Amino acid sequence: MAFTLTINGETRTADVEGDTPLLWVLRDTLGLVGAKYGCGAALCGACTVHLDGVPVRACVTPVQRVGKKAVTTIEGVGKTPVGAKVQEAWKAIDVPQCGYCQAGQIMSATALLTAKPKPTDADIDAAMNGNLCRCATYIRIKKAIKVAAGQVKA
Repeated sequence: MAFTLTINGETRTADVEGDTPLLWVLRDTLGLVGAKYGCGAALCGACTVHLDGVPVRACVTPVQRVGKKAVTTIEGVGKTPVGAKVQEAWKAIDVPQCGYCQAGQIMSATALLTAKPKPTDADIDAAMNGNLCRCATYIRIKKAIKVAAGQVKA
């Protein structure tokens, strides 16, 4: 079955079964490999993308559930003002170690700052809950979010 999706502002078509996880459509069918497969059970956050600005786990989101919602991936989030600030802060703070989880971390942080431009520590903790980092860069992640929000300097 053919699904027409709006991804990073472009119309793309994928001929897949409706229950195919969005992650596999993005990676295997459309060649957008920024979102990573981590757990396959929506527990780690490596596959996080936005549907109409809301972070979702692409590994458990069937493509048929996307409908007319706009999909934003790590490949496109830097084109948004908030996404660009988050990516710049990530670089300034030197957040990634292995980098595997970072696309999902950036997607969740961007959604947070879009909804709450000046988040509290509790807001950050709540928004980033479920985004796991095996390298334990959580302190740098939190600082980068605060830098992107203009709350602290890099």
